[in-house]
Amino acid sequence: MELGSADAFDRMGTLGVEEEFYIVDERGRPTSGISDLVYDSPPTGILEDRIDHELFQFTIETQTPLIEDVGGVEEVIRDVRAALVDHAAEHGYRIAASGLHPTAEWYELDHATKPRYTSQLDRIQYPQHRNTTSGLHVHVGVDDADKATWIANELRWYLPPLLSLSANSPFWCGFDTGLSSARAKIFEALPNTGMPTHFADFEAYRRFERRMVELGSIEDRGELWYDVRPHTGHGTVEIRTPDAQTDPAATAAFVEYVHALVADLAARYEDGESGTDVRRELLDANKWHAVRYGRDASFITPEAEDTITLEEFVAAETDRLATDALRRLLDAEGGTARQRRLHRESGFDALCESLCLA
Repeated sequence: MELGSADAFDRMGTLGVEEEFYIVDERGRPTSGISDLVYDSPPTGILEDRIDHELFQFTIETQTPLIEDVGGVEEVIRDVRAALVDHAAEHGYRIAASGLHPTAEWYELDHATKPRYTSQLDRIQYPQHRNTTSGLHVHVGVDDADKATWIANELRWYLPPLLSLSANSPFWCGFDTGLSSARAKIFEALPNTGMPTHFADFEAYRRFERRMVELGSIEDRGELWYDVRPHTGHGTVEIRTPDAQTDPAATAAFVEYVHALVADLAARYEDGESGTDVRRELLDANKWHAVRYGRDASFITPEAEDTITLEEFVAAETDRLATDALRRLLDAEGGTARQRRLHRESGFDALCESLCLA
């Protein structure tokens, strides 16, 4: 039984980025390709031992090398993506990025045969069978386990605005869901997802993680798929909220902001702040606003006394932290708006083509 420990939390501020993508054919439509790209001829170079797949044979994931300097994030992200695109092209495939592939019909697609996924399909059934989602996961190293748990608690209120900015999945099985991030709702059908509860300290989280495995609710700690978690293996705080991004500059902006936010929260923890304990129901309400309305969402404040618009949130965070990453995201056309515009103007062929990485 593989479980992490407090000893893993020994470095502050390092970064790792996981991006989930789709393997597509020349028309940008889903196709099975993990055998060629992951197993039969695994890549070398920057992707060596940093490529894996997800539940379906058309979903693939990359991991960056450990990043020491946030200033180099975008270059690394672009290098990893370029290596994946080249590797795919060598085998006749293309790579697309979106929270959901707009034309993927889950009931027609092949699942991966990896034992971990066949077990999940057997246990979870329908919610996992249709889980064609792709997300962006950001890891930030933290040098103390209790600090990491406190930061994860505090991060929860910030996650719905991040989802609003990242929303990139309005289409599901070829129709417009009316949601800005349909991916978030589809993924939440799985167990152990969504907003986690508040944990008093690292021991409380470690005990929960261990008991979930020991009691058979999950098979390994990786099945705690919450929007944020202390990663007890990597020694990081991991944010799992955003939709996958088509534009690498958007991915880099999310990483830049998350890095600055974690550093700010770490300093507040070290200064002895008591932290907040926002009601789970309030956090769920804010996440629903993000899922449904995207950039038009408003969010209930932690004190539950007022609301704040996404624009007000971005302005406040830009003033508070030494980064304009959120402003850059807000000033650009959002993924959901872009997808709907392209579909309206030119149909699914043009939309699918627009999601393919250059």
